[in-house]
Amino acid sequence: MQKVFYWCPFISKVATIKAVIRSAQSLKKYSNKKYEPTIINVAGEWNEFKKNNKLDIRIIDLNSSLVLDNRDWTGLIKSRLIYIYIFFISFFPLIKLIRNQKPDFFIIQLITSLPLLLNCIFNFKTKMILRISGIPKLNIIRKFYWKFTLKKINLITTPTKGTFDDLIQKNFDKKKLRILYDPIITPSEIIKKKKIDLEKFERDYFISIGRLTRQKNFKFLIKSIAPFIKKNSEIKLYIFGEGEQKNEIISLIGKLNLKNNIKLFPYKDNIYNYIHNSNGFILSSLWEDPGFVLVEAAFLNKPILSSNCKNGPEEILDYGKNGILFKNNNENSFRENFNIFYKLDQKSKLKYTLNAKKFVKKFGFFSHYKKLRNILDDL
Repeated sequence: MQKVFYWCPFISKVATIKAVIRSAQSLKKYSNKKYEPTIINVAGEWNEFKKNNKLDIRIIDLNSSLVLDNRDWTGLIKSRLIYIYIFFISFFPLIKLIRNQKPDFFIIQLITSLPLLLNCIFNFKTKMILRISGIPKLNIIRKFYWKFTLKKINLITTPTKGTFDDLIQKNFDKKKLRILYDPIITPSEIIKKKKIDLEKFERDYFISIGRLTRQKNFKFLIKSIAPFIKKNSEIKLYIFGEGEQKNEIISLIGKLNLKNNIKLFPYKDNIYNYIHNSNGFILSSLWEDPGFVLVEAAFLNKPILSSNCKNGPEEILDYGKNGILFKNNNENSFRENFNIFYKLDQKSKLKYTLNAKKFVKKFGFFSHYKKLRNILDDL
């Protein structure tokens, strides 16, 4: 049995967490004991998952520190400080772990600097796989650091073709690049959860989901949809999420006098039933890669209006064939396309939703396993 270790320390609840869990679960479920997945719990960030580990995924505690246990370290200064802290407290424990456990494969995500450096310095026999989501901003320091550390990396995977192409343009070694779609869709789970009733919850609404951060661009969405609500009080937008912009968003909704039409809800463990009962899904992000809720909305047969941000949305909506796109962060473009979106007839909705659902099959649980298995077998 070959050992596959996942390194993915996180400072807030992002979609990547779900991808790591499902990737490990897919190996556990389908590999017939050929691969044994293990998640590294760096500083308590995986404690919540440990309590409800239904598929018995092995989790190793790297440090005694619980600094990441159920805490949000978002924000420019806080995040940088915690990255440095994680680097230093994990330096020697990670060396010891790799030498003692001797994993066959080590998949690196999110806070990547430490395992990249150690892999470059030491002659580990472990095969290292770097997972890059989104377009990396290569400033002078990062460009030098990656040029130095990526020489010894065995493979780099990306969640979309768009990111794959961007990395080639940035002179990454094409021979080391592979597209590996995230395991976003688990049909049995989604079908079961979407049927759960929404007690005392209005049904006639559009939905948007994500962390309340600059990336998701909810303040833009609220300002852009406001004129439509002023003209038509039947239009409702429900936003689900938590984050550092929560107070700003609540204040903006109040300032525009939209409390009856735009409502903010906390993060939900089961969001599928809320998507299922909506009139359509709206994504206003400045960037995504790929955009988990976008894929889930497509699987649930919901018409989609999305910004044409890089890298996921354009690709998933096939440049307008699988949904309606508006220019990123452009209010005029949003309003023009929301007007089309709001007035879609049943024939147009069916065309968009069928095309989108066909496309997102590649983000399935088993599809991810087959692709990952081929990658590991080839290394």
